[in-house]
Amino acid sequence: MGLVRWFVGVLFLSTLLLCSADVHHYEFFVRESKFKKMCNTSTLLVVNNSYPGPEIRVHRGDTVFVNVHNRGKYGFTIHWHGVKQPRNPWFDGPEFITQCPIRPRTNFTYKIILSEEIGTLWWHAHSDWTRSSVHGAIVILPAENETYPFPTPDGEQTIILESWYNGNLKKIIDKALASGTPPPQPDAYAINGHLGDTYGCPTDTIFRMEVDYKKTYLLRIINAAMNEQQFFTIMNHTLTVVALDASYVRRFKSDYILISPGQTMDVLVSANRNAGQYYMATRPSSDSAVAPVDFITTGIFQYTNFVGGSNASLITLPAMNNTDAMLNFISRIRNTNVTQNPPINVPADTDINRRVFITLAVNDLPCKNSKCVVSDGFAASLNNVSFVYPHIDVLQAYYRNIRGVFAENFPFLPPEFYDFTGNLTGVVSAVEVGTRAICVNYGDAVEIVLQSTQMGAGGSHPIHLHGYSFYWVGAGLGNFNGETDPSTYNLVDPPLMNTIDVPGTGWVAIRFFANNPGVWYMHCHFERHTSWGMSTVLIVRNGSTIETSIRPRPSTMPRCHRT
Repeated sequence: MGLVRWFVGVLFLSTLLLCSADVHHYEFFVRESKFKKMCNTSTLLVVNNSYPGPEIRVHRGDTVFVNVHNRGKYGFTIHWHGVKQPRNPWFDGPEFITQCPIRPRTNFTYKIILSEEIGTLWWHAHSDWTRSSVHGAIVILPAENETYPFPTPDGEQTIILESWYNGNLKKIIDKALASGTPPPQPDAYAINGHLGDTYGCPTDTIFRMEVDYKKTYLLRIINAAMNEQQFFTIMNHTLTVVALDASYVRRFKSDYILISPGQTMDVLVSANRNAGQYYMATRPSSDSAVAPVDFITTGIFQYTNFVGGSNASLITLPAMNNTDAMLNFISRIRNTNVTQNPPINVPADTDINRRVFITLAVNDLPCKNSKCVVSDGFAASLNNVSFVYPHIDVLQAYYRNIRGVFAENFPFLPPEFYDFTGNLTGVVSAVEVGTRAICVNYGDAVEIVLQSTQMGAGGSHPIHLHGYSFYWVGAGLGNFNGETDPSTYNLVDPPLMNTIDVPGTGWVAIRFFANNPGVWYMHCHFERHTSWGMSTVLIVRNGSTIETSIRPRPSTMPRCHRT
């Protein structure tokens, strides 16, 4: 019954959108450019000579074609983060999962099929750490016959939170990964490519948002940082959260937001204070024993025609390690039953026929190449499996039944149970490497419990699932208890998300119907953890009809080196 209710709701929504859906075309030229920040010149791979990259602006239900020209020195791919791409995994983008890289001096056109997404999403490179500079916003406006579920704002502003590294990041990361040492911390954080006024370089620029008194603005906030959750605030102004991950939520007010890497958040702010210049500011949030660098980056929320200074001492944000501020904010997020959202359709207990319990850990593995400077290098794992990228993409291998590329035997339970969030003295948890996939049938009702462990330095993990939005139905501190914790689930109004933060000393539970056939990547959106193997692949097998099966493989897919 749950899948039938979902289909009826989406059919109704699709009928509304088909009347006004449009087609858009973009050209992305990707090449290296030099940028001067922190009184240093760095070489970045960027799109159309812009950092951040160009904004894609569409209406709900539209289709977008993006022709990506690789004018750089190495291959890469681009992912359309949060776009479900119904039956269309070929254009989802993660390297060696759904395609092989776009080689230098070639181009590839992505077809992006929007469906029920609304609000803000983003696009980014999905190869190594290239997304640090190859990224931009996707703004999805209401369809022609739709309105916002709140008064139409007077204006809007996209705000992208970023990590900044001095130097050539690809060379830095390649060296760190080859030597078995951890990647470096960022040198700064940025707001829309600007470092603000806290880093001591007189030529650094600060982002300014000009506003008119008594007007209300919609902020489209994206956390594009590489490894850092971020607090964000505008001093002396109240923020009203209205959407998360391209789905409307029950509105609530806060002095700050917390946003994880990969997430997008739509926020209303009214320019209702005395005319002046007010700092906007961001800083990292962390519950890990190995915390990120605690820099504060500033921008300016500037009332029109006001001339004057701002005072850095007036910036107030939760402390980086303030887990109460983190948990208090997250606990207020709820779905909202507005007509602009798809009907809430949470799989019920009786619907669930696929349960997966996954532990998240940072581990060691022997470092065996000639560039190693340590005997044991870093690894990361899901259920003690550290993911290895194959030589051709998993989707092609699955579609063409090419053997030896991946295995359909990802463990649905961890190999051993211990006090995951407690004292690990004496616990030795062996890790294996491999390309192992979670396989489910079309229409399955899936529950996944994600459990953090204290292996490595512990800490939170923002887990992103491609091809889906899922319901966040449960969370708790400590170890998940399968007998008692499900009774605490929120099955009434759980938020619909594509990226969920798993607390460092706890667990989360998500549910969804497997109604999008394809090969879909699931991974930690901390780039260092993905580099070390904290990922897997969800394969949703075809249904019994053409409409429930993967679309045919396009003839234009980039060629893999070994095919």
